[in-house]
Amino acid sequence: MDVDTSREHLRVLGAGIEHPSGIVDIYAPISGVITDQQVTTAAGIQGLSAAANPFTISDLSSVWILCDVYENDLSNVHLGESADIRLSAYPDNTFTGTISNIGSVLDPNIRTAKVRLEVKNPGLMKVGMFVTATFHGQKEQTHAAVPASAILHLHDRDWVYLAAGDKRFKRVEVKSGNTLPGNIQEILSGLEPGQRVVSNALELQNTVDQ
Repeated sequence: MDVDTSREHLRVLGAGIEHPSGIVDIYAPISGVITDQQVTTAAGIQGLSAAANPFTISDLSSVWILCDVYENDLSNVHLGESADIRLSAYPDNTFTGTISNIGSVLDPNIRTAKVRLEVKNPGLMKVGMFVTATFHGQKEQTHAAVPASAILHLHDRDWVYLAAGDKRFKRVEVKSGNTLPGNIQEILSGLEPGQRVVSNALELQNTVDQ
């Protein structure tokens, strides 16, 4: 019985029963990186029933980053939002992570909660590294929107003609945003919602030039 048990153990380890040797090659069941090692050279371990794992292999193609976020800033952090990540070892590189968990318990000493980011690892990130994360809180903003034809592109800038009363118009510089459905252009700055503009700025500009 003991012989059969030993033979089975050797077979599980991948050893050749017909050609026994003092050294047995053990192959990892998965690909990855060894992130924990409980044995050293010439050290012995118990049999297959041992609770301790000689090695821990991890897939580091996607990693977790744990950040300490102060209590006063937690209202600006939400699940699913993104954050910019910079490694202390590579300060010129910026990576993007996604908030996947916000801890429900605060550290009573420094009044912070653990926020977990998930990020694709390009191969530079290693276990135990220090990083700096910048969170972008989402706040509701109201912008003006005008027909795309109301914007005049002149000298690498965007302009609109604003109604100034008494059949007069004033050309003001604006900063354009996203293009919206219906050939509508978002205006980030330079124009307030409710202000009246000329719907065809190029036609008015040609009239002024003539």
